[in-house]
Amino acid sequence: MVVDATTGSDTSAQDKTDYQVKTTRAGTKLLLTPRDVPQSVSVITQQRMQDQQLQTVNDVLNNTTGITSEQDDSERSYYYSRGFQLTNFTFDGIPTSMGDSWNFGDAASDTAIYDRIEVVRGATGLMTGAGSPAASVNMIRKRADSKEFTGTLNASYGSWNKQRYVADISAPLNESGTVRGRVIGGYQNQDGWLDRYSKNTKFLYGVIDADLTDNTTLSLGYDYQDADTKNPTWGGNPVFYSNGSLTHYNRSLNSSADWTYYHTTARKVYADLVHNFDNGWSVFLNGTHAENTFSDKLLYVGYTSYPDRDSGEGADGYGSMDRGKRELTSVDGYASGPFELLGRQHQLMAGVSYSRQHNVTYSSDGITDQDAYDISPSDIGVFNNNWNGNIAEPAWGDWYQNADDVVRQKSAYTAARFSLADPLSLIVGARYTQYSTDGSSGNMDKNNITPYAGLVYDINDTWSAYASYTSIFQPQTYRDSSGQYLSPVTGKSYETGLKSAWYDGRLTATVAIFRIEQNNVGQEENGVYVNNSSEQAYTTTKGARSKGAEFELNGALTDNLQMTFGATRYVARDSDGRYNPNQPQTVFKLFTRYQLPMLQELTVGGGVTWQNRVFEDDTAPDGSTQRVYQSSYPLANLFARYQVTKQVSVQANIANLFDRTYYSYMNNYVYGEPRNYSVSVSYAF
Repeated sequence: MVVDATTGSDTSAQDKTDYQVKTTRAGTKLLLTPRDVPQSVSVITQQRMQDQQLQTVNDVLNNTTGITSEQDDSERSYYYSRGFQLTNFTFDGIPTSMGDSWNFGDAASDTAIYDRIEVVRGATGLMTGAGSPAASVNMIRKRADSKEFTGTLNASYGSWNKQRYVADISAPLNESGTVRGRVIGGYQNQDGWLDRYSKNTKFLYGVIDADLTDNTTLSLGYDYQDADTKNPTWGGNPVFYSNGSLTHYNRSLNSSADWTYYHTTARKVYADLVHNFDNGWSVFLNGTHAENTFSDKLLYVGYTSYPDRDSGEGADGYGSMDRGKRELTSVDGYASGPFELLGRQHQLMAGVSYSRQHNVTYSSDGITDQDAYDISPSDIGVFNNNWNGNIAEPAWGDWYQNADDVVRQKSAYTAARFSLADPLSLIVGARYTQYSTDGSSGNMDKNNITPYAGLVYDINDTWSAYASYTSIFQPQTYRDSSGQYLSPVTGKSYETGLKSAWYDGRLTATVAIFRIEQNNVGQEENGVYVNNSSEQAYTTTKGARSKGAEFELNGALTDNLQMTFGATRYVARDSDGRYNPNQPQTVFKLFTRYQLPMLQELTVGGGVTWQNRVFEDDTAPDGSTQRVYQSSYPLANLFARYQVTKQVSVQANIANLFDRTYYSYMNNYVYGEPRNYSVSVSYAF
């Protein structure tokens, strides 16, 4: 099937209440139906986000098929897919590299500004360049697509005094409506289930879409997000008491001090130009500049703290003051359209991109004696459920630089979809990347070719079988004994399965079997140094392997019933055994929405997630390694919405319905979110 793009928006005719989209550029930048993409793709629409109150990117990923998370503390979360850490995030298809050392607030980005979020699982090097073979997440912003004055106002209140206000307003800016504007703004204030914790967030997004001609549209946009947290945690609570038994603190215990904070700010400005030719071809140009900053003061109590079970004494910790900036400038352009060859219709996409990302971070530690904690057990005092964080702030040393690196990527990429026969299509493509880094991590230049291949066979009008090979690479700054930088880590993803589409694409299903291989992983060479210096030498070795199966059903079962159900099972191993054992290898995720036929004003829904047992190997007080388990657990949620009038609706949501207690991180104990509720009122005009 060949899909024609007639406007800059791929989903302009999409029913906005559905959980599925009919076309996507995920995976290849070719405009295809989800059934024609030879990889597993999940789409989370704005309607799904509204129904389930998925208000941050973190909320979305925690409810996406095949994605699991690790919440290290109140502010930081890391994501995994098919056994590997997810590091590939894009905004309207523009990649941003997100490291695992510092939190710039990306996962806390508010989803009110996004039309949908698309997740492609497996290696995605064709679209993202460097990265991991886990998956990629593409956040697609809302556009100014209304020629009438319209909008929504929303106010909500929930657990822990959470107050949220959002306005989304669109309007024509000239009489003909060829120039349109949209502004989305919001403010949120909340406490937390942790003692003394509070967080304020605000965001503003504005976009102008101008039809320069009947076939040309220019978009200019600005996105600002700010989050300010008081008393955030760094890590969690101690796992062991001094006698070696496991701790059991209240979920509300906050290990932070009353002088701690975490502040993040993000600013993005972009310009898009889309031109559609009469022959079906389209040209897309994008320029983006983004600046993210963070600053913090933090207290760490936990990993090597072993307080007395009865007295609570003996916990120690250390403080850190940090700041950083990430600056990205990116330009991307590509053309896509149909062509004829040997009497058959095919599709071609080709483009080039350039990005420059500058990362710089600084820290200051408390002034201490060498090998001593800057916050002693006497400073901490009695660490138990009554601990209030009222301790003296340490004296801070001079600022020192952690990193100052500039990463550049210059790429050329192409993909073609060949119609080999009426039921059979072949997608082949490749990306050539010149990757360079300069700065404190070293100066390195690497060139890489990332191939892509996929085959789709239409069994009938509903079902298709597919197979694909995709790849990705990640340069590394380790050097071997001769001083040469190691070859990039490579990820290869093999996938085969079945896809189906019903009701004109409103409901889709995917059954996939996959295997991912990682190679050229840097490993220390014991006793070997670079050119006989003091720098540790590394060699490459075979990395982790994962294999498994996934299933997803997403969309409209009937006009009144929407559903998303996802199931994942995989096994990941490296040379030392199980890989990332703190991540569940069996996960189920379900969410439904039902509009009552006999009472059209009432919509109800809910869902449940379940994951299997996981474990973490922690260090006990006697120095031994002890395995700590989190048993399997379900989390249920409900929602109901009533359309009071044509313009006014009221919605209620409950998360963690049965108030299950569980750990989201076990290197220190970090509890997951307890039961909570929210009630919101929306006014549409």
